[in-house]
Amino acid sequence: MIRRLISFTMLLSLLLIVTACNDSQEALQRRASELCQYIPDHELLTKSKAHMTPDFYAVLDTLFHMPECEAMDHEWLYYFVTGNGGTIAHYEVLSVAKSDERHAVATIRVRQEWEDGSFDEESDIEDHLLYMEKVDGRWLIADFDGHKADCIRHIEIMSKEQAVRNAMADYLVKEIGPLYLTADLCIPRIMIVAAEETDDSHARVWCDCALYWYQAAGDTLKTVSGGSHTGCMTLLSEQGKVVVTGFEQTVDGAGNDASAHRIFGPHYDIYHNMHSNPDVGTAAREEQLRQYIQRNRLSFRYYQDYGQEAVSL
Repeated sequence: MIRRLISFTMLLSLLLIVTACNDSQEALQRRASELCQYIPDHELLTKSKAHMTPDFYAVLDTLFHMPECEAMDHEWLYYFVTGNGGTIAHYEVLSVAKSDERHAVATIRVRQEWEDGSFDEESDIEDHLLYMEKVDGRWLIADFDGHKADCIRHIEIMSKEQAVRNAMADYLVKEIGPLYLTADLCIPRIMIVAAEETDDSHARVWCDCALYWYQAAGDTLKTVSGGSHTGCMTLLSEQGKVVVTGFEQTVDGAGNDASAHRIFGPHYDIYHNMHSNPDVGTAAREEQLRQYIQRNRLSFRYYQDYGQEAVSL
């Protein structure tokens, strides 16, 4: 019995020594260096899951799979360390400080390495904070530069905005869709110019929208009909559901610009810049078409307007 107790004590001491070695400054810096390759940067790698705390990965996974509402909106959330211009992030762990037995913060210096292996030593050098947490004996990424809180706030905002967009899309399809020549699918394109809450349950959204009916032809959506609808929608939020209660639209013809000035008011310049640039509307249309196809698990790969070449999605 005494021998067993001694053996157990020796084993426990050995485990403590091993644990202490694993948490040495050298070991922590080595682990932080390993974790750098799993830092998200414009994409979240699936293999990163095993190297992040479950809650941090879940937040990032939710964020990276949320639909973008406008082309390139909120790109800064996916931009962690590298620049846009053919560079690769080069990491150097400067130090690691433990705050307690389960938490540590690594200071990482990031330089941008060009494709030829050279560095710009005078610019694009940044220090970042990699937060580490020990889970089941392994140090994992728990946060990066406080992005976790940023992402959670953004997800909450986007969830509310998506509910508004869903209500707007439902209104366009049900109330305006039947006015056109119908086909297989009715898919709106929505660009929000501005929005404001008038009270706890009501809101106004100034928008530049378009509606398209598509005929399914193999892997292509062929445009059958559609049109532009711009103006201000009134929305009601009640018991968690958002509905459109009214839509004041700009008029067609000679009075269009005057009605746009009246309806959009101080938001007119934003609306005009958005509406007068066809590339903006096209980018939003294609992005939202892709989202619709993904969300409904459809297999379309192209869309085609009458008399035009098919466009890849």
